[in-house]
Parts: sequence; structure tokens; C-alpha cells
Amino acid sequence: MPIDVPVSENTRVFLNFSLALEDGSEVDSNFNGPAVDFVVGDGSLLPGFERRLFGMSAGEEASFEVPPEDAFGQPNVNNVQKIKRAEFEDEIELTEGMMFSFADAAGGELPGVVTAFNDTDVEVDFNHPLAGRTITFKVRIDTVEPAEYH
Repeated sequence: MPIDVPVSENTRVFLNFSLALEDGSEVDSNFNGPAVDFVVGDGSLLPGFERRLFGMSAGEEASFEVPPEDAFGQPNVNNVQKIKRAEFEDEIELTEGMMFSFADAAGGELPGVVTAFNDTDVEVDFNHPLAGRTITFKVRIDTVEPAEYH
């Protein structure tokens, strides 16, 4: 039988959640599926979302307004880059809002969104798509247990 404790450091949390924008449009949700789990501090949930769960217990539900500073940050003008049009394949018909995946310096993938373009340059925004947005974070805690339990 699991040991039920409140959400805190060194706990594994099983929850259902949804993320919505200021206008109420839902960005992500797993309320129609099984609870997902994470260990507090493992990096799978942003710290600004994690902190709001502290003290909650199994069966509790809550809704939080999470400002950009605690969510996906504010847009950074340095994350908008000009890339030569020649770097894109000729057959690609560019449109504003088009998303591409670029290789970063570490060899990982970095998503970028085309914000403007002309015959010579393409402006790509590498900010997180939810940067600058206040997020409504709804959560239902299913189970909380010590992280080493299992």
C-alpha cells in the first residue's frame, strides 16, 4: 500500500494536468488519460509549476495562474536570429509561423518559428512558443509517495 504524503522535496507525484492560455484555449492536457508521474526536482516539470504543488495531497485539485517568469519566461530579443535564405532548401515555400527544427551547438534539436523572410534572409524566433504568456495550470493530484518508494 503506497504511503501518502504531501507534495514536497523527494516525493514522486502522480497527477493529471492541463495548461491553458489567457483566452482559455487549452495547450496540453492529460485529464482524459492516466495520471503521469515525476519526482520533484527531476526537471520534468518547470520549478514554477512544481512549487505550486507543494503541500497538496492525493485527491486534491487546484487551478493556478502562472506568470511568464515562473512558466516559460519572457521572450528574449537575442533568441530571434537572421538566417540566410540559402540555408533553406529551395523547394521549401516559407510562411510566417512555420516551425523548423535546427541543430544546436551541442548537437541537440532546437525548434524555431519563422517570423519574417525575404529573398535573402529568414528571421527565426527561437523563444519558447509560450514565452511571455500567463499559463493557467490545472491539476488533480492522484498519488504522492516518497521518491524512493517502489
